Amino acid sequence: MRLLLIEDDPQLQANLAAQLTQEKYSVDIASDGEDGLFQATEHNYDAAIIDVGLPKLDGISVIKAIRAKQIAFPILVLTARDHWQDKVSGLEAGADDYLTKPFHPEELSARLNALIRRSVGNASPIIENGPLKLNTASQQVFINNTVVNLSGSEYKLIEYFMHHIDEVLSKTTLTEHIYDQDFDLDSNVIEVFIRRLRKKLDPDNTLKIIETHRGQGYRLKRYES
Repeated sequence: MRLLLIEDDPQLQANLAAQLTQEKYSVDIASDGEDGLFQATEHNYDAAIIDVGLPKLDGISVIKAIRAKQIAFPILVLTARDHWQDKVSGLEAGADDYLTKPFHPEELSARLNALIRRSVGNASPIIENGPLKLNTASQQVFINNTVVNLSGSEYKLIEYFMHHIDEVLSKTTLTEHIYDQDFDLDSNVIEVFIRRLRKKLDPDNTLKIIETHRGQGYRLKRYES
């Protein structure tokens, strides 16, 4: 999942970026509202974390501008503890949730995870599709209730597929949502990870979980319960 973090405090920005990267998110960073708004409109994100007190363009204005452009990714707004008006203003501007500073890293992770799940219609942290199960909280993947050991990049890929079951996803779409803006979009690395996932999830090639749609991309097929 690819995130946009707009935070001007250097220490908090670095801490959040490190935490989210460790949690297998790809993170793009902006230190002011103008740059954050530019990135929000130029790239595809699965969610954004936006501080209210930003230089050049405040966070509330950034959120309003994002929503005015019909960009619908979930937004978690960061506010000061004693500024309850910022919470109200953020939600009215189009934010989906708020977090007051200081906060525990675990709470940020839980709220962000919930926002992303709900944005694609998954209320539970556990997503099941036939023999395949993914726990977004523990970041574990199971086939027939057996844990499958995946690399960070492999997990990112299958997680995105599980949030978009039965959709044909192009290599460009997968790359944009899994890697940050510095990644080489012309790379064939997605093909490599698809092959690895197929080998790990379906070594006997009996389930045929991930389909190739020539010239279009890949589809994680839906299993009817």
